[in-house]
Amino acid sequence: MNPRKKELLQSTIAHIDIKAHNVVPMVDAMRSMAFQARNLARGAEIFDMMQADQECAVFLTLAGSLISAGLKHVIVDMVQNNMVDAIVSTGANIVDQDFFEALGFKHYVGTPYGIDDNELRELMIDRIYDTFIDEEDLRICDDTIAQICALLQHKPHSSREFIREMGRFLDENEQYAETRKDSIVWNCYKLGVPIFVPAFSDCSAGFGLVYHQFHNPESHVSLDSAKDFLEITKLKLHNPESGLFMIGGGVPKNFVQDIVVACDILEKEAAMHKYAIQITVADERDGALSGSTLKEACSWGKVDVVYEQMIWAEATIAMPIIAGYAYHKQNWKGRPARNFNQVLDGVAVVA
Repeated sequence: MNPRKKELLQSTIAHIDIKAHNVVPMVDAMRSMAFQARNLARGAEIFDMMQADQECAVFLTLAGSLISAGLKHVIVDMVQNNMVDAIVSTGANIVDQDFFEALGFKHYVGTPYGIDDNELRELMIDRIYDTFIDEEDLRICDDTIAQICALLQHKPHSSREFIREMGRFLDENEQYAETRKDSIVWNCYKLGVPIFVPAFSDCSAGFGLVYHQFHNPESHVSLDSAKDFLEITKLKLHNPESGLFMIGGGVPKNFVQDIVVACDILEKEAAMHKYAIQITVADERDGALSGSTLKEACSWGKVDVVYEQMIWAEATIAMPIIAGYAYHKQNWKGRPARNFNQVLDGVAVVA
């Protein structure tokens, strides 16, 4: 490795462990504060209510660069303890970051200050604000996605089906036995938790798919986003009571909210999402989706407003506190493992 590149890629990002920090007393105290402290405390309480409600299916949405920032173990802990039942994410979190680390690669502590991005480009180092990634490692991740494409039947797949096969790939290759243990993709595969990535090609996986389709023009694997939408709508029909824990906004936020409307279009009875909390730094005043409030979503028939909370905060701060609060309250104990992958793979869902 180039000596300068080796110098820059030394310290790895460490994933925070919510099990090691009981934040319950602090969050309870924040209820009597103001501004985002009070909003965060109420959001944590609502997420804990989702855990205590045995009938509630919990959907986690992920947008923004979260796994590279050290939040992977937070999500894995929630998956392993049945605190979430399905995930809707941007592609980068699942492929470029989680699957990437499951292959044995790392994200590195970097800096946005005093660094020459032209130099980084020459060294094949990619930068996410204050985090560095080895582009040569990412290319291997892209190639692995192309390998998985070659193993699949040449037909349209939902992103959930494709990501399930990514989990199977990790499971069947013992060279990843250690690095897969704290992978979101692998843990969701083992526990039957579906992961949907509606904009799947908008990440490193897209390069693998481009390579695959370019070399197989007549017959190839493709992604069916409408099938994604139908599958997640079936989950709402199968489990009518639902709650949302949304990190950031974007496509994942709108996708999971829209399943209520989709049920209505299908002339099936489906209640609005009973619980909803969102962590975001986006502003509602520009009319964009990411900052639109949950009260606004009620006007579209998507989210009930009894148990909803907007939290204007940065995800690496707020997400571990909210997840940690619910973890240490322990109301998740006894929640049923819904295994929604099995539902979608083996059961015809009708309402």
